[in-house]
Amino acid sequence: MAGLTLLLVAVLLTALPHQNMADEHSHQYSDSEQVVVWINTVGPYHNRQETYPYFSLPFCRGAKHDIGHYHETMGEALQGVELEFSGLDVSFKNSVDKKEYCSVVLDESKMRALVYAIKNHYWYQMYIDDLAMWGIVGEVEDGPDSKEYIIMTHKKFDIGYNGNQIVEVDMTTEGKTKLEIGMTLSFTYQVNWKSSETKFTNRFNKYLDPKFFQHRIHWFSIFNSFMMVIFLVGLVSMILMRTLRKDYARYSRDADLDDLERDIGDEYGWKQIHGDVFRPPSFPILFSSLIGTGSQLAVVMLGCITASLLGHLYTERGTLLSTAIFLYAATSPVNGYVGGAIFSRLGGKEWIKAMLFGTALFPTFVCGTIINIVAISYHASRALSIFTMLTVVCISLFVILPLNLVGTILGRNISGESDHPCRINTVPRPIPEKKWFMEPWAIALLGGILPFGSIFIEVYFIFTSFWQYKIYYVFGFMLLVFLIMMVVTVCVTIVCTYFLLNSEDYRWQWTSFCSGGSISLYIYLYAFYYFFFKTRMYGLFQTLFYFGYMALGSAALGILCGTVGYIGTSYFVKKIYSTVKID
Repeated sequence: MAGLTLLLVAVLLTALPHQNMADEHSHQYSDSEQVVVWINTVGPYHNRQETYPYFSLPFCRGAKHDIGHYHETMGEALQGVELEFSGLDVSFKNSVDKKEYCSVVLDESKMRALVYAIKNHYWYQMYIDDLAMWGIVGEVEDGPDSKEYIIMTHKKFDIGYNGNQIVEVDMTTEGKTKLEIGMTLSFTYQVNWKSSETKFTNRFNKYLDPKFFQHRIHWFSIFNSFMMVIFLVGLVSMILMRTLRKDYARYSRDADLDDLERDIGDEYGWKQIHGDVFRPPSFPILFSSLIGTGSQLAVVMLGCITASLLGHLYTERGTLLSTAIFLYAATSPVNGYVGGAIFSRLGGKEWIKAMLFGTALFPTFVCGTIINIVAISYHASRALSIFTMLTVVCISLFVILPLNLVGTILGRNISGESDHPCRINTVPRPIPEKKWFMEPWAIALLGGILPFGSIFIEVYFIFTSFWQYKIYYVFGFMLLVFLIMMVVTVCVTIVCTYFLLNSEDYRWQWTSFCSGGSISLYIYLYAFYYFFFKTRMYGLFQTLFYFGYMALGSAALGILCGTVGYIGTSYFVKKIYSTVKID
């Protein structure tokens, strides 16, 4: 038991960003104290998600070896942040003149590797005190007879300090050297320290791109989306209130007729299916699991946006992803509570099976893709190590599963009682034929257009920040757009469900979920447009990587919006049937 407790503590600590004794975490230095220069990854400039270990190329490290390779957090490990010590001897406020730190003799294989990297515009990333720097491996020049491949052998570091803290870092790659087989490449570095007036709290501003994230454009897009919300809410309220008022009047008038007159009369509409509207949907285990997962994802997304808005999580490597992992594990009771309650209301008996399915649904979907297999085959740094995968499994088994079990038990016992305002008929009512555009699949497809339109501008900014290494920092706008999307999704699914019920089709549960969830289809279609017209990505690895991650993101958002649509529609359906007198 003690061993299990220690394992749980270790798993949670790896999932959370934490502090340790290294100076780069306290960000406080004394004069002449060692400053660690970390090397991250190397890869093609136009395929920025395709990264490899820095020393997969024939580079060399400096003479110092007293600090080893490590990962801070689970978020860094999942992002493929491969921090390795450069071996460069750098100390606080001590400048270093141009100095050789290592050399490499080029044979044919090393020459071929460097030429390939230069031809594909490889670049690499380094860190000093959590501040990133970038440099190019080399460049191609026109020679007298053929192309000449030039490598940059000198790194010049300009470091600014304010008091005892580092506030600026810049790296310039120099020392152009023509590559030739058999030559000795001498790598050198230089360090210049300078006093700076930049405040420590503002040191990350240089990485932000305010010209791209123009607030005027964001406010304009949010204004348009907000006007769409007002229009939709007003339209839904006006149409449904007027239409439902007429329906109530007609049904009340029909209730005063005798049975013969009622049979001769014109009976149609949503009241006619009151005995079937609360019939459990097909595949109740899958349905309740999706609703539980969507509820959990909504809480996680809202928590991540709020934490980023208040805590500026984008300034630390992997912190946002680590926060998302922690929130997903901590909010597992939400999944169990909602999924267990809905499964119980639907009359489900195999609640343990439903709980296990709901627990494994999203993690299996995330881990079941071929992205990691492709990354391993390419020896990319994005490939997850065995330790990382075991840690994810431990989090799922020893944290998420027990919390989900607790939530399921609470959900079944607190909110698991059926509260349908109408009894369910023993024999299902036949569904009449109708126009093709009133079929559930057509309604579901149309339901995602307006929610996608409400977030279209923000999707472009998010895509660009993720795939083109622009740091997304305007989380206030993201929060507003997220809330607007929720309201639009609820309004649209309510209208779609009313049309479906009015055509005497009682299959509204899956239709309402798919109406909201179909936003994922439009986002994925937009991902195709973005890939071919907004990026310069190429190759099998990057293509699979891009579309694999876009499928994951689109599906997660679809589950979230489908859940919100179903919950809003469920309240609407119960409300209209509870106010109608049913004989």
